[in-house]
Amino acid sequence: MEEQIRSTLEQLRGMLQADGGDLEVVSIEDKEVKLRLTGACGSCPHATLTIKQGIQRTLQEQVDPEINVEQVS
Repeated sequence: MEEQIRSTLEQLRGMLQADGGDLEVVSIEDKEVKLRLTGACGSCPHATLTIKQGIQRTLQEQVDPEINVEQVS
């Protein structure tokens, strides 16, 4: 499952990079994914929405509906 998660995150990185940001995978343990948003995304007031409504929802739809994504600083 980790490989599927990483592959999906790589696809999502392009959208973040287009807006001047990026993401860094801090850890993946079972269905718990911890990410750090960097660049413009790291300081964006909508970062929580990006994590939950964008990244987490996509991972739940494409990999496993029980995946939880948390933002770390």
